[in-house]
Amino acid sequence: MLTLQSDLHGNYLLGALPRNEWQAIASDLELVQLRAGQLLCDSGRRIHHVYFPTTSVITLLHTMEDGGCVEVAAVGREGMTGVPVLTGGDTMPTRVQVQSAGSAYRMSANALREHFGRSDLLRRVTLLYMQALLTQVAQTAACNRHHALSKQLCRWLLIQSDCTRSDDMRVTQQMIADMLGVRREGVTEAAGRLHDAGLIHNSRGRIKVLDRAGLEASACECYGIVKREFDRMLPIMRQAEALA
Repeated sequence: MLTLQSDLHGNYLLGALPRNEWQAIASDLELVQLRAGQLLCDSGRRIHHVYFPTTSVITLLHTMEDGGCVEVAAVGREGMTGVPVLTGGDTMPTRVQVQSAGSAYRMSANALREHFGRSDLLRRVTLLYMQALLTQVAQTAACNRHHALSKQLCRWLLIQSDCTRSDDMRVTQQMIADMLGVRREGVTEAAGRLHDAGLIHNSRGRIKVLDRAGLEASACECYGIVKREFDRMLPIMRQAEALA
């Protein structure tokens, strides 16, 4: 079995590649620093670069004609942006924006297409990731439609914690409201209840998870469904790497 490089390189998809394949694509990768709020690709615009987060978190936002928006998925070290590049599309249906500052590997869309066409392993791991990402998008849509804001907030905090690998998040209530497509007052009330219950510590510009098990118990089933799908895909990705 070939050794995974995930600990060395920070992004799981890239880390699933054996050393010889990593070396084949390394010259087309650039480690960049991303700032919070940075727009990487607007909705409907041509995709010039894809990003593989390492310590940053990137959000996919669906925008409406009236300027409103809602998050449909978050991308952390487990994945990548620019999936339409691999499915035959050239444009993003969503806005791609940095949610949490940090680093990421950047590659041109053209280079990714070339490597995707040459590498069976890269195709396998990215297609598995796409399946998990589609689960997150679909479950987020269902959650936003059917579940109470307090449960949506729990789901969102848990996913952010997973993406950042930290229970301490620098995030404002207005930012969360924008991501969930709700009013800030609703987020303030829901966060206050979680704070009073001892599940989180809520302060200006910062939320810290104090009781993760309690937060998971307070969330709807959507977080568990998404997490199980990603957890299910990771061992399969390892098997793909072992068979390469």
